[in-house]
Amino acid sequence: MKKTIIFFLCMTATLGMAQKKELKKAEKLFSSGDIAAAKEMLSSNQSLFDAADEKTAANYQFLQGKIAQQEKDFAAAMETFVALKDNSRLNSVVNDQLKQLQSEIITSAIEDNEGGDFIASAEKLYMAYKIDPENGQDYLYFAASNSINGKDYDRALEYYFILKEINYTGVTTKYYVTEVATNQEIEVSEMEYGIYQKSKDYMNPKEVESESKYPEIVKNIALIYAQKGENDKAIAAVKEARAANPDDLNLILTEANIYIELDEKEKFKELINQAIEKDPTNANLYFNLGVVNNDLGDRDAARTFYEKAIELDSNFEAAYLNLVALILEGEAGIVDEMNSLGTSRKDNLRYDELKGQREALYKECVPILKGLIAVNNNEEAIKTLMNIYGTLGENQGYMEMKALLEN
Repeated sequence: MKKTIIFFLCMTATLGMAQKKELKKAEKLFSSGDIAAAKEMLSSNQSLFDAADEKTAANYQFLQGKIAQQEKDFAAAMETFVALKDNSRLNSVVNDQLKQLQSEIITSAIEDNEGGDFIASAEKLYMAYKIDPENGQDYLYFAASNSINGKDYDRALEYYFILKEINYTGVTTKYYVTEVATNQEIEVSEMEYGIYQKSKDYMNPKEVESESKYPEIVKNIALIYAQKGENDKAIAAVKEARAANPDDLNLILTEANIYIELDEKEKFKELINQAIEKDPTNANLYFNLGVVNNDLGDRDAARTFYEKAIELDSNFEAAYLNLVALILEGEAGIVDEMNSLGTSRKDNLRYDELKGQREALYKECVPILKGLIAVNNNEEAIKTLMNIYGTLGENQGYMEMKALLEN
């Protein structure tokens, strides 16, 4: 019996030495860059390592993970390293390896995104998040966005629900100071900001927080439900968020946008009016009311809102163009009636009357178009005004617009 025990111990020691010897050979091959040979050595000695002690088994798995990482099998590498995170002996090197793996995954995800493979990019960004859920929430946000770009709405919904559950906002703080010598504002790091505040060479320090992405997340959840035809869930998603944040302007606008997607324009109007109460100088809100009122056939209200948008923001190009288009909508009916007239004296008188109405519409548009051209020489405005001058027979104005267009 004693001889049997001694023999068993010797056999175990020999097996352990063989395991370590083969593992060292594989590690040397890996370090030399011969990844394929290292992988083959581990594979051919699989049965040997199946009986390995805990320490040798952990080293064996760690090398397997590094080989998977080199071969860009990121999922296998991550699974291996995460399983080893609780190993007290390897904890430090495993965490370092995970950071390196995360960096490689993100680089690969960016390449996929640039190549138009949004789904592959989303999968990798989700892996990057899973490696460090506490500090990798931005990766999950971009994974959801890429899933939408790749039209994988179920995957996007899964990611957005995680973001909603962890109350992700994506808010970041940017730091700015103004150089005294140049009077130029520059963005600086948080550390530089602390230093520059004490320097006489810089002034006007300020911190600017980015807008929360939470309303966008809620909106996208609702839009995905709308895309899937689940309108009740779409509305419920927004109402849930608004119940928690009833005065949040962005959530009001999010709910309004959902109703537009569902073609419920009256509800959209109601919500935009709520938004205007909270932000009465927001030109974009008045512009949106102009659009929806025009769609609903209330041209007078639409005109009022477009004019208010321009009053609040004299550079609002779309408001100018929509206002002109709204005014010129009346031209179609005038032209149709002109074309239907005969040659009698009564018809000729009516024709002249309609011609005057048409010219009045054109003249009404002239100062609006001039105002837009003064903003930034809008090409569409120049072409429209050139055509109006041509129709009115105002040759000087026509030539001015023609020259402006050519230049």
